[in-house]
Amino acid sequence: MSHAKGMYATTGKYYTMSRPEMVPFLPAGAKRVLDVGCADGNFGAGLKKLHGCEVWGIDINPESVKTAAGQLDRAACGSFADMLGEYPDHYFDAIFFNDVLEHLIDPYTLLERLKTKLAPGGVVVASIPNIRHFKTFRKLVFGRDWEYEDSGILDRTHLRFFTRNSIHNMFRRLGYDVLQCEGIHMTKSLKPWIYHVLSFGIWGLDTRFLQFAVVARPKA
Repeated sequence: MSHAKGMYATTGKYYTMSRPEMVPFLPAGAKRVLDVGCADGNFGAGLKKLHGCEVWGIDINPESVKTAAGQLDRAACGSFADMLGEYPDHYFDAIFFNDVLEHLIDPYTLLERLKTKLAPGGVVVASIPNIRHFKTFRKLVFGRDWEYEDSGILDRTHLRFFTRNSIHNMFRRLGYDVLQCEGIHMTKSLKPWIYHVLSFGIWGLDTRFLQFAVVARPKA
């Protein structure tokens, strides 16, 4: 099973994926990491094993947090936005949001507030669904349809939707420098290329990617 399918196949797999494709976005030398939406702690456990990081996690699912507590250095249950004040200032070298920001009512205020929790040079790392993925975009443009689903980009629990450009704009407007913004989970289908050529380049090849991985650092 591919990572893309595994991420969205079922609720269980969605919340327990270890997300190895996000590990390379951990900055070199990062030692203290916070995983927001840590689920069972599998991703953080991978970071600990590969890089020897101290990893804290937080998730809203109490059963997941019980499992995560056995894998991470610390695990808390609750809303990160509500519990932000309980975390030490200037501590984390990286704060991860793997498929989290799109579920928040106000990710903008949270990204602004959490800057104080980052150590000097610390970064925010996030994976964010691409609303311009060719299948979703095709349904909207050709099918004239926007139908919410049980999982995937149009998951009913998604409250915010992003493109590559809007990801850049969000972080820049909040006072971050975007260090990386790379497409992940690229389709093997040739259809994005076909649509791109037939539209004389208007369609765009960003539609090949299910998600974007972004690394952003607060401006000095």
